[in-house]
Amino acid sequence: MNASYTAVVKQDAAWWIGWIEEVPGVNCQEPTRDELIESLRTTLREALELNRSDAIRAAGGSYEEFEIAV
Repeated sequence: MNASYTAVVKQDAAWWIGWIEEVPGVNCQEPTRDELIESLRTTLREALELNRSDAIRAAGGSYEEFEIAV
């Protein structure tokens, strides 16, 4: 599934800071805007994988998966 998320980024003194609006806890800071965007991508990917693993583990042995669009 390809999903889109919204990154909020801004420069704060010597650092670029940013976060993903839709996923709490995904925030980063880097010295350049390009590095920040890549760091946000990596952190978002890792957070989504961790959340998915946690959800599957919590479901136990028998569960159903399906996509929901909003």
